[in-house]
Amino acid sequence: PPDPRHTGALPPPAAMAEKLRDLSQPIDVPVLDATVAAFYGTGSKEERSAADLILRDLQNNPDMWLQVVHILQNSQNLNTKFFALQVLESVIKYRWNALPVEQRDGIKNYISDVIVQLSSNEVSFRQERLYVNKLNIILVQVLKHEWPARWTSFIPDLVAAAKSSETICENCMAILKLLSEEIFDFSRGEMTQQKIKELKSSLNSEFRLIHELCLYVLSATQSSELIRATLATLHAFLSWIPVGFIFESPLLETLLKFFPMAAYRNLTLQCLTEVAALQFGDFYNVQYVKMYTFFMLQLQAILPPGTIPNAYANGSNEEQAFIQNLALFFTAFFKNHIRILEASAENRAALLVGLEYLIGISYVDDTEVFKVCLDYWNVFVLELFEAHNQMEPAIPAAQMIPGVDGTGTAVHQRRQLYASPLSKLRMLMICRMAKPEEVLIVEDENGNIVRETMKDNDVLVQYKIMRETLIYLSHLDHEDTEQQMLKKLTKQLNGEDWSWNNLNTLCWAIGSISGSMVEEQENRFLVMVIRDLLNLCEITKGKDNKAVIASNIMYVVGQYPRFLRAHWKFLKTVVNKLFEFMHEMHPGVQDMACDTFLKIVQKCKRKFVTQQVGENEPFVSELLTNLATTILDLEPHQIHTFYESVGHMIQAESDNTKRDEYLKRLMSLPNQKWAEIIGQAGQSIDILKNQDVIRSVLNILQTNTSVATSLGPHFFPQISLIFLDMLTVYRECTASLYQALLLKGGLMPQSRHL
Repeated sequence: PPDPRHTGALPPPAAMAEKLRDLSQPIDVPVLDATVAAFYGTGSKEERSAADLILRDLQNNPDMWLQVVHILQNSQNLNTKFFALQVLESVIKYRWNALPVEQRDGIKNYISDVIVQLSSNEVSFRQERLYVNKLNIILVQVLKHEWPARWTSFIPDLVAAAKSSETICENCMAILKLLSEEIFDFSRGEMTQQKIKELKSSLNSEFRLIHELCLYVLSATQSSELIRATLATLHAFLSWIPVGFIFESPLLETLLKFFPMAAYRNLTLQCLTEVAALQFGDFYNVQYVKMYTFFMLQLQAILPPGTIPNAYANGSNEEQAFIQNLALFFTAFFKNHIRILEASAENRAALLVGLEYLIGISYVDDTEVFKVCLDYWNVFVLELFEAHNQMEPAIPAAQMIPGVDGTGTAVHQRRQLYASPLSKLRMLMICRMAKPEEVLIVEDENGNIVRETMKDNDVLVQYKIMRETLIYLSHLDHEDTEQQMLKKLTKQLNGEDWSWNNLNTLCWAIGSISGSMVEEQENRFLVMVIRDLLNLCEITKGKDNKAVIASNIMYVVGQYPRFLRAHWKFLKTVVNKLFEFMHEMHPGVQDMACDTFLKIVQKCKRKFVTQQVGENEPFVSELLTNLATTILDLEPHQIHTFYESVGHMIQAESDNTKRDEYLKRLMSLPNQKWAEIIGQAGQSIDILKNQDVIRSVLNILQTNTSVATSLGPHFFPQISLIFLDMLTVYRECTASLYQALLLKGGLMPQSRHL
């Protein structure tokens, strides 16, 4: 049936294709429109494939570009125009310098005329905006070849045209923005280094005209679209223009004038962020201080610092983007210019308010925003920590930070200046600590506590950065770190602040700072933490709640082996608690209990084979006596981990007789099962074809492997017991497999030895 998109005057498809491919005469635009419509339409797969083939043939035809002007003048279909411009763009990119001068000038003049024609009229400019944008891209591709050598007057021509009407001016700003992006951002791989250098030099030398145009527009126009286009263009230019145009002109004051206006706030803030990211030594310090202090006055009127997380949660897309941009501004400014704000009391007050804002932004529930803040906090705290660690001689009074009491060193003065923000930063890290790799129990999207099935690498990277930052913070003030953590833990116990997330982040933070305190303080701190967590586990009802608390107890104790080695009774209590958790059927608890047991044993193994004060025998002996009960509810893979852990204990025993005795007791259960299977196989070898028996054999061998991994050469007495039987089982299994393969292939040997 005929395609409803085709008029009755159009020839059938085969004829259409031939008509289009004949480029010796002007192309039939209605037929091309119909072909493009078929390609983008919802017709049959065959129609789209046929149209695709025709359009590809046209694109690959070296003479097709000669039809572009004819198509643009006669087609009303935007997709057709875009197809024609794609053809033209390809010629400009790859064949431009091979074209005769007249053809190059013809293309250049035609594109310029169409852009001016469409952008000089408000109605056509808005209606044809996508088309104009594509034409702008084509013009910039031409410029990359023609300017400055063969089109020296381009910038003056553009600036002159911009002054003729507001819509032309708005489009000129879009062209300038594209040009800047093409030269400075996207040029790699498309132009030679020499050409890029030439274009940058030309843009720099002629920027005065562009600068004057931007300032004139921002001071004279009332058109919001034009102001936005100008600010967007400035944003593209600010990272590379000569600095005099920024600091020795009214540009900064003009930008700050637009900052309070909601319609331009985000674009203005992006421009100010580009300025904040620049570094020029101390030359423009006064201007930076002036910019920052005036900005802070305006910001406090727009967004009070204590309202940021709620403002983000309830804000529109624009309002959320504003807070994201604020994070970028503050982090850029503080990275490059925080020192100049420390110089006077007035500036320090504004600095501390800015840090207060950034801490507020860090509480926003958005991962990308938090990453921006976290990267800066890590740099900020590291710098303070490194300065704190270096022995710095006392400095003359004249060089001290004025108005800050201290011990006579700049380092102590800076620590005192930042004491309050650092304390708030500790609470931030505690409240937002990411999940460590060792934690296997998570809350799913339905609010259920489940075993984690997949590691999130982004979260692990975030945890490492947060852990590092919190360790630096802890070193800078151990007392404040401890007090904040214990205060938050008390709120968990009394129910004031109880939630899974609050307990998780607190315990992950507690575990992350292992080793950052002196041993005596760490011991006192951990005793209180574990005691409170065990109490919390006793008084809290509900399987999910207990699973969360159990997970946190296991994580925390696993992070502090130094403490456990120094306190036997505590270590024994913790290990017995892990044995309790090995009977807990909640998803993930048993896995984590076994993993934590292995981690603790690896760090404290000598303690388990030494008879401790008040004990009748070494712990390993007591463990082996109750082994069957302890592993009763574990899955095979968990038993393997458990056996590997006990293997580490036995490996620490230096007495050969005791070590061999412990190994014999450890392997008693798997050896009994092994002997049973070997006995049955002696009566009937077919028993080794039973799937349940095969699974049992595999588990026994894996258990042996796990113990051998941790015991090393001391595993010899055990392997000597089972080695010959292992070979027998292996021979029988491989013979059965070989026989099965032969049967499947239709061959049967006369003798099994074949």
